[in-house]
Amino acid sequence: MMKQKNISLSSRGLKHKLMISAALMSVLPLLICTYFVSQYILPRVGLKIDIIASLLISVFISAIGFFVAKEVFDRVLSVTSDAKIIAAGDLTHRLGAFGEDEVGVLGDALNKLTQRIRSNMEELRIYGERTTEINLGIQKRVIVLSGLLQISSQISQADKLDDILKIAVEKAKSLANSDLAYLFFRGENQETFCVRVAEGLNSDYLIDTKIGPTEDAFYELVNANKALVLDKQDLLPKDLSLFIRDKLKLKNTLALPVYLRKRVVAMLGIGNMRDGFSYTKEDEELLDIFAKQIAIAIENDILAHNVKKLEVKDTLTGLYNEAFMHSRLAEEIKRAIVYRRPCAFIIIDIDNFRKYNEFFGSLQGESVIKRIAALIKDSVSEIDRVGRTGDDEFAVIVPEKNKRQAQELAETIRKKVEFSYSEDAGPEKKITISAGASENPVDGITAEGLIVKAKELLQAAKKQGRNRVAV
Repeated sequence: MMKQKNISLSSRGLKHKLMISAALMSVLPLLICTYFVSQYILPRVGLKIDIIASLLISVFISAIGFFVAKEVFDRVLSVTSDAKIIAAGDLTHRLGAFGEDEVGVLGDALNKLTQRIRSNMEELRIYGERTTEINLGIQKRVIVLSGLLQISSQISQADKLDDILKIAVEKAKSLANSDLAYLFFRGENQETFCVRVAEGLNSDYLIDTKIGPTEDAFYELVNANKALVLDKQDLLPKDLSLFIRDKLKLKNTLALPVYLRKRVVAMLGIGNMRDGFSYTKEDEELLDIFAKQIAIAIENDILAHNVKKLEVKDTLTGLYNEAFMHSRLAEEIKRAIVYRRPCAFIIIDIDNFRKYNEFFGSLQGESVIKRIAALIKDSVSEIDRVGRTGDDEFAVIVPEKNKRQAQELAETIRKKVEFSYSEDAGPEKKITISAGASENPVDGITAEGLIVKAKELLQAAKKQGRNRVAV
């Protein structure tokens, strides 16, 4: 049985269609030529009705050829238009079905290519999101590392504890999209937590916020060494959650205990006002790093204070320091009261020392301090005690002497200092001192009383023109 041939043009290739349409469309000019020949060259030959029929048939056949060609070009133009839409960026656009010829194959290939591009774009989007997450993670760690280096530098330089805490809280604020950060602190013999540092826009309201030991749920959480996490999950007990939100005025907060010697001495926290926000394990781990640095800073501060208490000498001058002078004055006053003997106290201050220091520099200023310290030490007896109690302030404990005798001693020291610098050229290099002297029990029966009175007299000497002793 013979296989039936497919005479439909829809299954033919573009080449065959164009050949057929060209062949059909070429019939018309051929028949027109035939018509003119039959009408003008052979006017007596043939029937006109045959010529008309031939003409109609040729027009019909040419029209078929025209529509075949138009259908081909319309499909080509449609593919071109769809390709322009895809090229403009609309990767969701699909080309319609175009049959099995070359145009159909081209449309199917473009659809597959578009689908592959869409798939690759989705992979790139996912990769971009992952890359962004990685970059954010790296950025967080860089910020943490930078903060740790700065805090460590301050600790190694023995900066003030408040300055170190301020930097630590400021750096902690950069974590977890926080609007502010805070540090609850309690002293060695205290039970109440009080906000010592707060950083962030409009965070001043947190300063001096207190949480006392009566808040059992809070203290139970703190003593259990657990993180205080308040976010959209709200896993805290309801009463504690309401209490924290009311105290801190924050929708979300994460706070970690700062441990020192098996005791929670502080709570480092961050917070924001975002809806539907949740803290991650990474946020807790990064905040814990700053909490540990704060513990180190507090420990160093405690050790520094303990060492300072043990020291009795000033490192620059070799004289006794302020703490020793205060305790020794208290002992001398007690002894004087018991034996009913006088005890005097002198405060000495360098006139205009700040201006001198700014003009000539700190090295020259230190030289002046050491030189005057030596002059004072050379002027007193063996039972007297000399100390440096401030940057440019000195004190002398004078046992067994009354105010008049203390005034004479202070005057002797004043004249020595004035003479020592009298030969220096230029008035800006002249150094003088002022002093105030007090006595027990006339001006006070405690160390604090004598010190306050001597400082009042010192200020009186300054107001009277400096370079003098007031009693």
